[in-house]
Amino acid sequence: MLCASFSVLGVTQVNADGMQPETTVVVLFEEDGEATINIKNTDPGPALLHSVIENVPEDQEPLLIVTPPITRVEAGETQLVRFISTLKTPLKTQRLKRVSFEGIPQARSPGGATIGITLRQNLPLILHPQGLARHQAPWELLKWKRQGDGLSVHNDSAYVVRLALEVQLIPEKQVATLPRSYVLPGETLKVNTRGSLVGVTSVVIQPATVYGFTVDTYHADVVDDGI
Repeated sequence: MLCASFSVLGVTQVNADGMQPETTVVVLFEEDGEATINIKNTDPGPALLHSVIENVPEDQEPLLIVTPPITRVEAGETQLVRFISTLKTPLKTQRLKRVSFEGIPQARSPGGATIGITLRQNLPLILHPQGLARHQAPWELLKWKRQGDGLSVHNDSAYVVRLALEVQLIPEKQVATLPRSYVLPGETLKVNTRGSLVGVTSVVIQPATVYGFTVDTYHADVVDDGI
């Protein structure tokens, strides 16, 4: 996810490079106590790197800190950012946070007119419990259930599952949508559908791996859970 915020310092120059993370997701393994990521300043000038941990609405508990929260990074240089666990009790399931990296460029024409554009990268951050196997395809553990005119997805596993919002219903190939692009451990989400679900036998989803790469679509059976 890439966001841009605009700071008008003048009117003669536009800069839109920014801070580039080396990966598209951060994973902190509980037994390690911390995780790191390299952020490169691709802007042609120095910039301030502002790193912030964000809670998802469903999980507001603070579980880690970021350091340094703000630092100067020269043009073309790379900054190591650390995420340090502050857990007070052991994890029972994976937990999901997000982290944003914002580059705030310096004005390059002292006394002159410039336009500075800050680019913000927003990535998922997953905390992984000690002793939990590193499942490469946790979306296979989801259960899809039809109940009357409703369709829901159940995550009875200990894993965070990330996937695209669109879900294809088989065999009619209707398109349904999820309310968000992740299903937390223990959660049940209602799928937004249109029309009758009679005859729907399975769904096709587009999952994302733990490390953020998209993989082939996955075909999952739909179970009739009664009326």
